[in-house]
Amino acid sequence: MSRPRPLVPRGDPADTVRVVGEFGVIARVLARSGTAAAAEVGPGDDAAVVRTPDRRVVATTDVLVEGRHFRRDWSSAEDVGHKAAAANLADVAAMGARTTALVVGLACPPDTPTSWLEGVATGLADECAPQGAAVVGGDTVAAAPGSTAVVLSVTALGDLGGRAPVLRSGARPGDVVALAGRLGWSAAGLAVLRRGFSSPLAVVSAHRRPTPPYAAGQVAADAGATAMCDVSDGLLADAGHVAEASGVVLDLDRAALVRACLEPVGPLQQVGSALGVDPMAWVLSGGEDHALLATFPRKARLPEGWTPVGLVRPGKRGAGVRVDGVEAADALAAVGAERAGHVHFG
Repeated sequence: MSRPRPLVPRGDPADTVRVVGEFGVIARVLARSGTAAAAEVGPGDDAAVVRTPDRRVVATTDVLVEGRHFRRDWSSAEDVGHKAAAANLADVAAMGARTTALVVGLACPPDTPTSWLEGVATGLADECAPQGAAVVGGDTVAAAPGSTAVVLSVTALGDLGGRAPVLRSGARPGDVVALAGRLGWSAAGLAVLRRGFSSPLAVVSAHRRPTPPYAAGQVAADAGATAMCDVSDGLLADAGHVAEASGVVLDLDRAALVRACLEPVGPLQQVGSALGVDPMAWVLSGGEDHALLATFPRKARLPEGWTPVGLVRPGKRGAGVRVDGVEAADALAAVGAERAGHVHFG
């Protein structure tokens, strides 16, 4: 493993938010924001106007706080933009929808280099472009006096394309639990960075720029998925949300998870061996990969990109998550994990 090199921008001290001013910052950021196909009125007025062919709007918001969700010495500005967009686009995908537009709020210290904000805008635009989406508006404000942290709030709008939204509450006993995307990579990358290293690059890059399977959400909805969620806080934690909302038990198959997430042998095992961690701990409790977890009727044919990893069982003794029939807490203890996933106020 190699030591990381600082990614904090140096920049021209005269080219900061304080010097350029709000409208100067906005102009520079918008120059890199791209174009949303659904935008009838883009940035420049009091509000944007976005077409809604479906006549329904999927809306979601994520807030990224420097020091908690990203660090400027670990991630480039472009990385932060990609990550902020991905968190929202994945939530929209988990409803079976496609993102059409983003609105961004930013609070930053006055000495923040404008080049850094331009980098964030580039990352946002590049992550959104394949979806035909872009930033269509937002706001900027100075951080609280004395604060050195950047706060980035992103709201995404999405279109269902005539589909019914796939909720967390639709799982039924007998359904198949399936996974699209990868698990544990971002958590492994975070573990590497926390120890002062920057390799293997595969897992570090996964933490800096997650790669959610956006298209899998619409495909799952078309295939009859009964419930779905974005795995942002950890597999067991987010599966628990589905179980609770549906009043069922999601019984995950450990062998299937190993096949889906740890075979063939690769970076997760390499990092686990180097750090003395069972990589299954990252698979079960690691967040920010933004994989999608869904349930499908047992006789349904799983669409391409989806892998079966368990079954839905009746919640006679209460809703919850198990691994091979074992309660989640015991499954976590067996792999040395302390929590089922990210705790936002822990």
